[in-house]
Amino acid sequence: MPETAATADTRTPSGRLALAASPEKIAIGPLDGRYQSAVAPLVDYLSEAALNRDRVAVEVEWLIHLTSNNVLPGAGPLTSAQQDQLRAIVTEFDAGSVAELADIEAVTVHDVKAVEYYIGRRLPAIGIENLTALVHFGCTSEDINNLSYALGVKGSVEDVWLPAARALVAQISRMAEDNRAVPMLSRTHGQPATPTTLGKELAVIAHRLTRQLDRIARTEYLGKINGATGTYAAHVASVPSADWQQVSKSFVEGLGLTWNPLTTQIESHDWQAELYADVARFNRILHNVCTDIWSYISIGYFAQIPVAGATGSSTMPHKVNPIRFENAEANLEISCGLLDVLGSTLVTSRWQRDLTDSSSQRNIGVAFGHSLLAISNVAKGLDRLDVAEDVLAGDLDTNWEVLGEAIQMVMRAEAIAGVEGMENPYERLKDLTRGQRVDAGRMQEFVQSLGLSPEAEARLLALTPGKYTGIADQLVDHLK
Repeated sequence: MPETAATADTRTPSGRLALAASPEKIAIGPLDGRYQSAVAPLVDYLSEAALNRDRVAVEVEWLIHLTSNNVLPGAGPLTSAQQDQLRAIVTEFDAGSVAELADIEAVTVHDVKAVEYYIGRRLPAIGIENLTALVHFGCTSEDINNLSYALGVKGSVEDVWLPAARALVAQISRMAEDNRAVPMLSRTHGQPATPTTLGKELAVIAHRLTRQLDRIARTEYLGKINGATGTYAAHVASVPSADWQQVSKSFVEGLGLTWNPLTTQIESHDWQAELYADVARFNRILHNVCTDIWSYISIGYFAQIPVAGATGSSTMPHKVNPIRFENAEANLEISCGLLDVLGSTLVTSRWQRDLTDSSSQRNIGVAFGHSLLAISNVAKGLDRLDVAEDVLAGDLDTNWEVLGEAIQMVMRAEAIAGVEGMENPYERLKDLTRGQRVDAGRMQEFVQSLGLSPEAEARLLALTPGKYTGIADQLVDHLK
């Protein structure tokens, strides 16, 4: 890096130029640096700036709610124009607003108090300077924060994360449909097992992921606005005539959240722990998808489509590495780690309040960011896969021993039907196949030696590993 005026006299203890002194913003984390484009949509919901915008929105709506319902004597309804002007404080929130809030907070050393003052500065221009005392009325900081976080998390899940996750599952479902009848050797314990179809196995993945997404879509986002220890004490002391529980309930529900009637100073965050457990479970299933696809690539079931100009290895020019799936694995692990910590930390608070949740919740965006990045990488990785049907077929053709299950079950059915000579079918197939490779000729010779009924013998002689897939292709229909 060339020395500039900004960096000339700023060096690390080791003597290197200090990058932190550069006039350009240099991110310390990959989500704000290398992978910024993949997670950019989350910025509007889970960044510090978005949190402050939501705080402004909650404070503004609380002011409008109190005046619209004549909760306080002397603070009657605002005009439509005044309400529009108040809401414009939110819709016009921009980089300048972020900077102004930072300047106020530098004095207050309190982020929510800075928001209160930020709004108060704008009331004279609206003609309601007399209502400055109504901003943040009866509220503790957590009244504003819990609602702001709920709105941010709800928006990020419903508008960004869920659509991306559902698009990925739809992509997997299309692959399942396209390959519903493509036979594939199963591997239980890593060993050749009863064949399936590639489409059915992909359908299993899509089905599992869909169940988790449906749970996440049903998330209940809770909120409260009830004062310093959840008792409405300040509310009742100042305006005893108001039905404060109804005022609180209607306000929270008006924000599109579920009202929590019983809290301490904080909303208990249980809904967050529930959501993060569900997202982490989705992540872990997707992680399993990545390791399975990676393994299928390694044995040649999938061929990767090279990206023009890309380098797989700095020394081995032939390589096309499954980097999308490896990248996704790492990001899913990081996301799950953060989600697990959030879920365990946020459900605990000493007595009526401690601030451990304040620091923890600032990492919600990071947790969702790593998950979103992983989803993006899996989608890109799947998009560059070709099914190597010849490899799948060849694998099946070298594992005729997997028909041992079918033969011994036919023998059992024959024995029940009264056909003689069908004793010990499992043991006889075990002697033939256990730890051994059996080719088509040897298997058919064995079938012909069993003394089966003509119909059963013909059925088994027509069976091949590629045809021994049961109703696997029909099972894909469960995705519809």
